[in-house]
Amino acid sequence: MILPDFETLWQSLPVPSVIVGAGDLILEINPAAESFLNASAKSLRGVPVLDKLAIDAPLEEAFERVRRDTSPMFINNVDVSGGNAAPIQCNIQIAPMQGDSGAILLLMEPRQIADRLGRSHQVKKSARSAIGMAEMLAHEIKNPLAGITGAAQLLSMNLAPEDLELTDLIVAESRRIVALLEQVEQFGNLRPPAKSAVNVHDLIDRARKSAQVSYGAAMTFVEEFDPSLPSTFVDGDQILQIFLNLFKNASEAAGREGGTIRIRTFYDISLRLRRADGSGAALPLQVEIIDDGPGLPPEISSDIFEPFVSGRENGTGLGLALVSKIISDHEGWISVESAPGKTVFRLSLPVAPRVV
Repeated sequence: MILPDFETLWQSLPVPSVIVGAGDLILEINPAAESFLNASAKSLRGVPVLDKLAIDAPLEEAFERVRRDTSPMFINNVDVSGGNAAPIQCNIQIAPMQGDSGAILLLMEPRQIADRLGRSHQVKKSARSAIGMAEMLAHEIKNPLAGITGAAQLLSMNLAPEDLELTDLIVAESRRIVALLEQVEQFGNLRPPAKSAVNVHDLIDRARKSAQVSYGAAMTFVEEFDPSLPSTFVDGDQILQIFLNLFKNASEAAGREGGTIRIRTFYDISLRLRRADGSGAALPLQVEIIDDGPGLPPEISSDIFEPFVSGRENGTGLGLALVSKIISDHEGWISVESAPGKTVFRLSLPVAPRVV
């Protein structure tokens, strides 16, 4: 059997593929990529790849990690556009080129329209509808629930001890429903961010102190801060809510025995979020919240920021959805990497503009 040579394989690849060299310059593209970018390989050699591709993901960071770790990376369900074409969803694979220091292979696998409009789209559409309906009904539902809770408490005053379990159940479940509705209201009524220059370490410190006197009392917090980090440009109260939610999730995942939450801040000048329309902004301020809990269930890891998706039995699935909405409203970036024993949530935020 005669194996085809590299050139034959390269020409035959059915998905748009790009070899990226030092400085993130295009070294070579295959015919599928020529069609996708509406340009010839000859005209694109030596051109910065991110000048020709608009990808809704921080590719500079991804390239750096692949080169540093010499291991492939997969990014699913991101919008990609090139050649002035409308963006389409792709699954992206980035891998180091063996024997060629610094060169990496970028493959973009377009998802079929039916797949794009499949389960993920339906989940988002259903979630938006459910939240909208819950917002409209929340006030109407909370009023009778308050009456039910009060009536149950009055009944409990005249019941025998063996019957108190039933009224206690009514009160507990009514309060749980009210708490869920309040989360839905918070998710739907989030105001636009009132941005100002904020020290992100101050926000983390406030969230840590709040967690340590409540749900995070059994957790050990370890801070690894970059003291030279400049101020970020955010709504302090909303970003504080992000830290509180992430600390709470880590604490609940650890259980009664507790665990460790490590908070790391650093500056990464190469990180820049590019959107499908080609616009973008630098997001150099990085905050990583790392816990040593059991990790996210694999079956929900790709949808963890969607409303009503939760890994806990009694979870509402709105905490991380709120986190995602806040960070999106700030034009920032949040990602998660999870495995048993280590889950890393990473927030990427802008620097506050200089005051002239």
